[in-house]
Amino acid sequence: MKIDRLIGILSLLLQKDTVTAPELAAQFEVSRRTINRDIEDLCKAGIPIVTRQGTGGGISIMKDYKIEKTLLTNAEMQDILAGLRGLDSVNGTNRYGQLMEKLSAGSSDFMVGSQSVLIDLSSWYRESLAPKIELIRSAIGGCRELRFLYFSPKGEQERCAEPYYLIFRWSSWYLWGWCKSRRDFRLFKLNRMEKLRVEAEFTGRAVPLPDLSNESIFPGGIRVKALIDKSCKWRLVEEFGMDSFTEQADGRLLFEADYTDQENLVTWLLSFREKAEILEPAKLREELCRTLQKTLEHYREDKER
Repeated sequence: MKIDRLIGILSLLLQKDTVTAPELAAQFEVSRRTINRDIEDLCKAGIPIVTRQGTGGGISIMKDYKIEKTLLTNAEMQDILAGLRGLDSVNGTNRYGQLMEKLSAGSSDFMVGSQSVLIDLSSWYRESLAPKIELIRSAIGGCRELRFLYFSPKGEQERCAEPYYLIFRWSSWYLWGWCKSRRDFRLFKLNRMEKLRVEAEFTGRAVPLPDLSNESIFPGGIRVKALIDKSCKWRLVEEFGMDSFTEQADGRLLFEADYTDQENLVTWLLSFREKAEILEPAKLREELCRTLQKTLEHYREDKER
């Protein structure tokens, strides 16, 4: 939409000293003529934009300019500020807060009081996560390869990747990049990445956006049925929704769902302790019994010592 492009252009102008029309055209995937019309519209809206021709020229905005409150509606500004606050919550800096000041022109109506949406993307791993995000953003901006130690269910391995996108999804941060050892695009979870270091420059390639649908990442394959105590209903509602179970005559909940990973499923069922009984699949029921038996043997051995 045009309004989204205008906000995007204005955001770039507020962050950079100078940009060129060809750069904006490439960024927003429109013609240079369209960019020129957008700049005219921004000027008509009262934004002091300066254009300079020749070497070193380009498009810039008057220093210390702040967006007038009337340019965006209150609801639009609230959405923008909520998103910017969320980005500040990741690294604990006030970088985006300063941009918020520019966008809101210091208006207390926007900055305090009337806020109804608060986004906090921070996590328990802020101390280790924030430096990773900053380093990865730097590598993406400079087209530099990243080398790191990656931990997965198959073990740990050194990887080298061309970084393209930082993604927040499923309550975690991920890197989408071209893995040189796999010769394909991969999604790396930041909490599993250690010993990150920036290496040689790379030439960018055509980058498909990752398919982040639940069906793609979590394709299912294990149809599970389990009886769970009614005292755990809140967990089922929170994690899978009301449609994931039916109440039985004895008060227990018949839980049914598709699961992708057997190891995660066993771990999840064990977290209910004695309040969950798996019914299907039969092989998984047997696996859970073996796991519990081995665990019991460990405790018996400790007691005998």
